[in-house]
Amino acid sequence: RCGALRLGDAILAVNGTDLRDATHDQAVQALKRAGREVLLEVKFMREVTPYIKKPSLVSDLPWDGAAPQSPSLSGSEDSGSPKHYNGTKDRKVIPLKMCFAARNLSMPDLENRLIELHSPDSRNTLILRCKDTATAHSWFTAIHANIMALLPQVLAELNAMLGANNATGSSKEVKHIAWLAEQARLDGGRQQWRPILMAMTEKDLLLYDCMPWTRDAWASPCHSYPLVATRLVHSGSGRRSPSPGSELTFATRTGSRQGIEMHVFRVETHRDLSSWTRMLVQGCHAAAELIKEVSLGCMLNGQEVKLTVHYENGFTLSREEAGSSRTLFLYPFEKLRVSADDGIRNLYLDFGGPEGELTLDLHSCPKPVVFVLHTFLSAKVTRMGLLA
Repeated sequence: RCGALRLGDAILAVNGTDLRDATHDQAVQALKRAGREVLLEVKFMREVTPYIKKPSLVSDLPWDGAAPQSPSLSGSEDSGSPKHYNGTKDRKVIPLKMCFAARNLSMPDLENRLIELHSPDSRNTLILRCKDTATAHSWFTAIHANIMALLPQVLAELNAMLGANNATGSSKEVKHIAWLAEQARLDGGRQQWRPILMAMTEKDLLLYDCMPWTRDAWASPCHSYPLVATRLVHSGSGRRSPSPGSELTFATRTGSRQGIEMHVFRVETHRDLSSWTRMLVQGCHAAAELIKEVSLGCMLNGQEVKLTVHYENGFTLSREEAGSSRTLFLYPFEKLRVSADDGIRNLYLDFGGPEGELTLDLHSCPKPVVFVLHTFLSAKVTRMGLLA
């Protein structure tokens, strides 16, 4: 009321009580006990006023360095976004292309009213807190829908960069790409979700930590898995969730030289779950028809032989003799009675023939060829119109 106080004044004493060495809580308590009339000793702190009087925090959000190297965000006129003119400093324009909108991911949201927006390069995260659950749901739905609407443009740019559209049957063609969350296991058995970018081509499933806008970045994924040796093993709602709704997850298993690699992924909407489920199943089957066959050297009864698994013709065991290949066994898929492996190096096949069970020493983990076999069979059953 006296008008003698200014923004930035530091309180030195209250009613004669020295507060120079007091903590913030002690100063607050002293003010509460001061009564109706308060005598303050203050000092004007000029050096802190620029921070106190800062007009805006919105324009200083660290997002400029996160702008992706997308052609449509690097000077192209056909960006698909309206033009924004910086008429005021208190505004930040954030392109949604290849951002990741998520909820309950990097921080707990007990009130269910937070929205997380992660930048394409994974360096920046914007947390938006809405006034209630309904508002948060409405805004998240709108943001997520706009991000998904930009995906066709992203796919066109990626395929143009990779030259996939100019090469017939090229395995580089990107069929789908989107952000989701991957389950990571921490020390002590704890689990945590982390953002991961998944891309699917005609032959491979690729995982990235950030959006690969260049050829070099695209050629360096965190993980690469052949679709023909990968299968979907789960898709649906999880039992446990930090939010009122159940988590929407799907899991993949891949046969590799190290054994079986399993990944659990979380998506944000039922539509995303349905989309990834359909594309993974169809993508694995399409890869089987595209690749047609796999061949590998192995040992049978102490002799070097070659095992070929063909999508149409089944199994062929052959041996090189005098510069030519001699077929030892030839069986279609329907003759296979039992298949098994020891998870280390041996594959067991029984076709019901007089030779009995064949024990093939593959010199390495048999899981890749086992998964290829399962994918071939699943694709053939699906092609016949039966339920795999």
